[in-house]
Amino acid sequence: MIPRYSRPEMTAIWTPEARYAIWFEIEAHATEKLAELGVVPQSAADALWAWWATKPAIDVAAIDAIEAVTKHDVIAFLTWVAEQVGDEARFMHQGMTSSDVLDTTLAVQLARAADLLLADLDRLLAVIERRAREHKLTPTIGRSHGIHAEPVTFGLKLAQAYAEFDRCKTRLIAARADIATCAISGAVGTFANIDPRVEEHVAAALGLAVEPVSTQVIPRDRHAMFFATLGVIAGSIERVATEVRHLQRTEVLEAEEYFSPGQKGSSAMPHKRNPVLTENLTGLARMVRGYVTPALENVALWHERDISHSSVERYIGPDATITLDFALARLTAVVDKLLVYPERMQKNLDRMGGLVHSQRVLLALTQAGVSREDAYRLVQRNAMRVWESDGALSLQELLKGDPEVTAALSAAEIDDKFDLGYHLKHVDTIFARVFGA
Repeated sequence: MIPRYSRPEMTAIWTPEARYAIWFEIEAHATEKLAELGVVPQSAADALWAWWATKPAIDVAAIDAIEAVTKHDVIAFLTWVAEQVGDEARFMHQGMTSSDVLDTTLAVQLARAADLLLADLDRLLAVIERRAREHKLTPTIGRSHGIHAEPVTFGLKLAQAYAEFDRCKTRLIAARADIATCAISGAVGTFANIDPRVEEHVAAALGLAVEPVSTQVIPRDRHAMFFATLGVIAGSIERVATEVRHLQRTEVLEAEEYFSPGQKGSSAMPHKRNPVLTENLTGLARMVRGYVTPALENVALWHERDISHSSVERYIGPDATITLDFALARLTAVVDKLLVYPERMQKNLDRMGGLVHSQRVLLALTQAGVSREDAYRLVQRNAMRVWESDGALSLQELLKGDPEVTAALSAAEIDDKFDLGYHLKHVDTIFARVFGA
């Protein structure tokens, strides 16, 4: 992953040093249990842990040099460790296969990455809730198809985002539990050369669950669900980013990204204030979703194993988690500092001459005895005059001047249907559903 879109804590999970450290712990914990079972001497496990206690630097270059000859990464690592530990290291990897190490390591890395992403989501949720409560009753226009529909509040827009990301958190918790499994079952997963109790011991030591049945690899439906969950979270990020981008358009300008002192929007046009952060988030979300399809295609491996999944996961493991971590942090900052313009929201609400209240008049006419078809016709013919005047005419006044309308509704009854507060009467109910009483 390129440094521009990386944060250090998440990146650290995917370094070669971090990967080799997990490899060693898997091998040492397995050797420890094998010694307890009498399969290997206790001195072998003691020698491994004694060396590890010295906090040795992992020589990635040396391991790479061995791999250049062996063409096998796990063998290269075992060879290098043996060079450091000595003769007792020959008891490492007893009855194990490379996938036991590789798949269990990936499970540890993805679980740790999920923990960081869950913390990211908690921070995002806290910021969204704060801004939602701040603008709980800030009226703004709701749009369908990009066209003015009926009034909402800006707080409701944010409450919807909160509920969405809260669902994302629930999904990620489940995906983390699904991915955090350990397989130490040997060739083709039969435990023929290693006791299942070794797997249980390693799983417990690393905070993983035991994979119920591994074919030599951990089944990739687990990984597919994990990356699909990341893709859904990315989609939610893009939805909020797209909303901000629309609201920042010059013709709308109801909210915009914070524009810091000294910031420049364009190399050519000094007046520009562009939604660059949310545009960036849109692109990052596309990347994260792009990793979902390869993860799904990894599910169908040949027989008990092949390694067609391996190259894919070397990409998508770090790239998807690092990118999503960065994107969640960026979105949190965008929402935290988002500039909100209630006066512009009110101006846009009023822009189309009261058209946003047309449904209330329609319903009132039907309740007054007018057929729905006729009621729709009466309101629409007046609404279209307002529409074509670009809001210069008032729907409220046109309706009061329409004899067919006033035959059913008095002027006072028509005026009552243009009360903005009517549309906000259930905001408290929705907030209670989202944030709790």
